[in-house]
Amino acid sequence: MNIGQRGIYKLVQSVIQSEAENELSLLTAIVQTVVEYTSLKLKGGRIWVLNDNEDSYRLAFQTGETEDNPLPDSYVVHVETMPVFLQIAQRKSLIQKEIDVELKNRGVILFSATGVGEILPRPSGKLFEYILAFHADNLDDDFRNLLRVLGVATTNKLRSSRSFQERWKLKKDLDKASELQRSLLPDHTLEFHDYSIFGISIPDYEVGGDYFDYIESSTDSDRVGIVISDAASKGMSAAIQALYVSGALRMGSKYQSKISTLISNLNELLCSTFPYERFVSLFYCELTSMENGMVLFVNAGHCSPLLFNAKTRSLSTIEPTGGILGVLHDQHFRVENFVMAENDICVLFTDGIIEAQNKKGEQFGYDRLGREVIRLRDKNPKEIAGTIIEIVIKFSAGGSYKDDSTIVVIKRRSEQRESKKQPAIMPYRYKRS
Repeated sequence: MNIGQRGIYKLVQSVIQSEAENELSLLTAIVQTVVEYTSLKLKGGRIWVLNDNEDSYRLAFQTGETEDNPLPDSYVVHVETMPVFLQIAQRKSLIQKEIDVELKNRGVILFSATGVGEILPRPSGKLFEYILAFHADNLDDDFRNLLRVLGVATTNKLRSSRSFQERWKLKKDLDKASELQRSLLPDHTLEFHDYSIFGISIPDYEVGGDYFDYIESSTDSDRVGIVISDAASKGMSAAIQALYVSGALRMGSKYQSKISTLISNLNELLCSTFPYERFVSLFYCELTSMENGMVLFVNAGHCSPLLFNAKTRSLSTIEPTGGILGVLHDQHFRVENFVMAENDICVLFTDGIIEAQNKKGEQFGYDRLGREVIRLRDKNPKEIAGTIIEIVIKFSAGGSYKDDSTIVVIKRRSEQRESKKQPAIMPYRYKRS
C-alpha cells in the first residue's frame, strides 16, 4: 500500500488543481481519482453528506465494485448505528472494519475514511460536512496518512472556493450598490442663470459615504440648492447613510422652503434612524437669480468651503454655522450668507481632498488647495474640479490615508454688483512656497 511521498504529492496536487461546477462534483472527481490510482489497489469509494439538522449521513456517490449492486441513492446511515462518524470528527481519518449490513453484503469488509469540510454541531456531537470512504482487502497506516493529507487539502480547497464565491457575491452586490449610488448622483454639470456648477465624486471603495446633489425646485425656477456631505462611517454603511440623506433632502425640500428647518429636520431623522455613531457633515447652499449674488447657506460641521474673490484675488473660508448631523437632537443651524460677484468661485469639497496624504504623511491641506484655486481661476468649473482631483490623486499615490474624494465648483459668469462680505466668511491665508 506504500505509494511514497511523491505519489501522495501528486494526488494532493490533483485535488488543488481540480475545477468543478460545485462541491459534490469536486469531491466526486477526487474519489474517482483516488480509486483509479492503481498503486493503491482500492476496490471502491463513497461520499457521505451530512444531512441538515440531523445526526445522519446520506450516500451521495459510490464507485468501484459496488456499482454492480449499488446502494440506493436515498440510502441513509444514522450516527447512532455508525458511531465511527463521531470518531472521524476527532481523529480526522481512520481505518475500521465495516459494520453496516448493506455494505458488508456488497463485499465491503475493511474501509478507511476521512472528514472533509467544516465540522458542524449536531445533537450527538460534532460531525464533518462530508466523509470520503474507501475500501480494499488491505489498508494500512500509510493509506490513512494519505487520506489525512487528502482531507486537509480538500478542505482547504473547499474553503478557498467558498471564500472566492463569497467575495464574488459581495463584489456583485457592491457593483449593484455602486451603480445605484452613481445613478442617484446628479449630472456633473449644472447651468443656473449666471452660475456654472460642476461636481464629481470618487469613492475610495466601490461605494462610499460622500454625496453631492443639485436640488432644483419644481415650483420655483429662481433658486437651486447645492449640497455636499460626508458620512463618518465607511463602505456600505456609509453609502446607505448617504442615500438616506439624499432621499430625505429631496423629499424635505418639496415641503420646507426654510433652510434652517430643513436641516434641523434632517438632523432629527439621522439621530433617530442611525443612533450608533453614524455622523454626517453637510454643507447646503442656495443659489438664486438675485442680482446681488447673495447665497444662503448652512454649514453643519463640514469642511469649510473656499470662496475666491476675483476682484481682490483673495480667498476666504465659509465657516460652520452648526454642528455635525446625527450627533444630538434639537440642534439649531444658523443660516448665513455670502456674495458671489463676477468670476467669483466657490469650491465645496470633502475631507478626502484636504486630508489626502503623500508618502511622507503630509496632508494636501488648505494651503495647496487654495493655491490651485487661484492658479486655475480663469478656467471653467469642470476644468477646475477635474484638475484638482487629478492633482490630489497624484499627490496621494503611495500614501497610507485614503478616503472618498468629492468636489463641487461653483463659478459666477456675468458681471454683477458685489456686496459686502458677511460675518460667516473668515479670512483665509496660506503660506507662499
